[in-house]
Amino acid sequence: MNENVRLTAWVRGRVQGVGFRWWTRETALRIGGMSGYTGNLEDGRVQVVAEGPRDRCELLLDWLREGDTPGRVDGVTEIWGVPRGGYQRFEIR
Repeated sequence: MNENVRLTAWVRGRVQGVGFRWWTRETALRIGGMSGYTGNLEDGRVQVVAEGPRDRCELLLDWLREGDTPGRVDGVTEIWGVPRGGYQRFEIR
């Protein structure tokens, strides 16, 4: 069963000021079926929150870890949870 989930991921590396948030949003939109956001954190990481079918969120997580991203990804930490809702689309914050 492919239930809806909430993925929260923190991406570390050289991921600010290189188009990483734009790339993440475009990737999420291309995969489709998800809502949420991507935003910079003060400590230099990028946070990604995605809600939707688990298989689509897993695809996005795979892209964050292994895709041809702008900048340089040194690592990704994620947690999974229950969707909270409140997102109309996938956006950059």
